[in-house]
Amino acid sequence: MDIKGYVLKKATEAKEGARAIAKVSSGQKNNILIKMAETLETKSRELIEANKKDIAVAQKKGLSKALIDRLTINEKRIQEMAQGLLEVAALPDPVGEITKMRQRPNGMLVGRMRVPIGVIGIIYESRPNVTADATGLCLKAGNAVILRGGSEAINSNKAIVNILRTIVREHGIHEGAVTFIDIPEREAIMEMPKLEGIVDLIIPRGGEGLIRAVTENSRIPVLKHYKGVCHVFVDRDADLKMAEYICFNAKVQRPGTCNAMETMLVDKAIAKDFLPKMIKRFKDAGVTLKGCAEGKKIDASMEDVKEKDFYNEYLDLILNVKVVKNMDDAMNHIAKYGSAHSDAIVTMNHEKAMRFLREVDSSAVFVNASTRLNDGYQFGLGAEIGISTDKIHARGPMGLEELTCLKFIVLGNGQLRDSG
Repeated sequence: MDIKGYVLKKATEAKEGARAIAKVSSGQKNNILIKMAETLETKSRELIEANKKDIAVAQKKGLSKALIDRLTINEKRIQEMAQGLLEVAALPDPVGEITKMRQRPNGMLVGRMRVPIGVIGIIYESRPNVTADATGLCLKAGNAVILRGGSEAINSNKAIVNILRTIVREHGIHEGAVTFIDIPEREAIMEMPKLEGIVDLIIPRGGEGLIRAVTENSRIPVLKHYKGVCHVFVDRDADLKMAEYICFNAKVQRPGTCNAMETMLVDKAIAKDFLPKMIKRFKDAGVTLKGCAEGKKIDASMEDVKEKDFYNEYLDLILNVKVVKNMDDAMNHIAKYGSAHSDAIVTMNHEKAMRFLREVDSSAVFVNASTRLNDGYQFGLGAEIGISTDKIHARGPMGLEELTCLKFIVLGNGQLRDSG
């Protein structure tokens, strides 16, 4: 069977699995997730042995330490995968929720019901934990999932999926509800987005190159964010001590994430008071600073920032520093260079704060808080499958509700349409 036929066969199985899992009760879905969590921990030795094969190949290929770390499975990470499944099991089930029920003049009731999307394809790189996380979220929301992990983690992912599919089968559910594309060829990635009418949604998780390639080749809706070019603007009315802590956290706490700050914008009116301490704190933490001409007047030790740098998602301890004239200048910068992901203002001026919230067009906008908080767990959604910068269907962290959609429901007692 060629790759196209293989992917079609897998997707067709997932379609059958979607019909099966959509009928399952909340209690049964929770039991499945709990059993999955228990079994992952019970079979931790088996998972670690499979992962060693992937690590050996990665080392032979000369992959970076950071990539090998993301690829590694150990007891702690298996416990985290299991805990993630338990947390999803504990969340309220959105499926079947009825909202906005209204009575029309003819007496019929019109409302909306939350239902599963159907078959969701997840395309991701490196981290095997995504296999369990995505499966748990999709199943709880009543969807089948097609998993296509990176070829560098194929042995780890196979081992995880074998456990998850076994549990689904043992509970009498069609095992197509958890489907895995277990061939390493990259062509398989490009076949999934062509399966209009079988796959309902594609979610790519990985680098900008992967996401753009999937989006450009897809006939199916894609939930995506290309990159996280995030900003913190320190306004002239800011509490400067608060601003210092927020900016430090946004850059240093975990710089390799999509919601880490990549450019710090500082109001010219307070730049001389704020920048010296802030720059010292960043340098002490090993941050490489790239400053604009105005900023370098305050600290000439910063490297020169180039315009192209403002588009960069560094995912590292590197930060652009730009002094701006005022809040309007800051918002214009964000509109030009930002990626509509996470942006923040630090200010004690309520009017400015409200303007910033209204006018900055990002998936999450913060007042006096770190961009690192743009996260499903931090927002009270429980686990998430990613952060969308799209504007249609889902925006921001995608939890269980975002893995469902709404359909209209009508309750009548014989109503007929007699005109129009």
